[in-house]
Amino acid sequence: MAHRRIMNEVLAAVLTTVVPVFALVGLGYGAMRAKLMDAAAQRGLVLFAFSFAAPALLFSAGLSSEGMGGVSAIAFFAGCLATYALVFVLARTRLALRIGPAALVALNAGFGNIVAMGIPLTLAAFGPETLSILFGIIGLHSLALVGLTTVLLELDAKGTGGLRALGRVVGAVLANPIVAALLAAILWRTLGLPPLPGPVKATLDLLGAASSPVALVSLGAGLAAFRLGDGWQDVMLGTVAKLFIMPALVWGAALAIGLDGPALAVTVTAAALPTGSNPVLLAARYGVGMDRAGATVVASTLVSVLTLSVLVAVFR
Repeated sequence: MAHRRIMNEVLAAVLTTVVPVFALVGLGYGAMRAKLMDAAAQRGLVLFAFSFAAPALLFSAGLSSEGMGGVSAIAFFAGCLATYALVFVLARTRLALRIGPAALVALNAGFGNIVAMGIPLTLAAFGPETLSILFGIIGLHSLALVGLTTVLLELDAKGTGGLRALGRVVGAVLANPIVAALLAAILWRTLGLPPLPGPVKATLDLLGAASSPVALVSLGAGLAAFRLGDGWQDVMLGTVAKLFIMPALVWGAALAIGLDGPALAVTVTAAALPTGSNPVLLAARYGVGMDRAGATVVASTLVSVLTLSVLVAVFR
């Protein structure tokens, strides 16, 4: 009886956390396919979620959190960069890709949907008090992975002169509203500034509450533009590495440095998130592997319905 009760509790936890997240993704996808939403509407949702709602949520949470998840970020990026390096080597040797395309396959395997899916899933599965664990990961995510991939793409295209691209990447990441909100919260706390006035905090909290549903619906709408086409070897490599190899490596790194409890749960779950959209944008910019990047987003998102459900069940 006790075993059955535990299984029922685990199933209830999965149904009340993972299912609503993917239901909103499915809603956006269905609305786009049914032409209830067009590309302009989807871009509007993305702009609202990532330029206004998510920064408000992260800034407000950053002012009240106990820390910025630095130790979790160390474990996360140890596993993340190891996965990136492994996939890059496999893409070069097994798939015989040039440096640039191999870097994009590696980016597909390492770049997770931390904001659009990671924030809602963390809030639903582990509670708002664990959101601060994601801060260090979010702050360095684009800078580390997109920056490294951009440098490799530039080296492939232009040789050593492409190293100048790193400065542009750093500037673009620092100007990102998500990163700017986190940096503003860190600066606010470092300077010891007083708490936000009640009406200001209430406004930020109200705006931030819209972040999760809008981001998930916009994610689903964006998936409608991608197709599972050719390049299945690239897509399979990126998906398997993203959903299985990277979480395993991050889990090992987290245990090695002593993470446990909510910190371990959030860090490993963040590592198991499906591929985000930034690899598609970077592929489009350089005209290399955009279809395969989009296919990896779709494939990893579909498979992650099962893998994330298992992880949430384990950690709950």
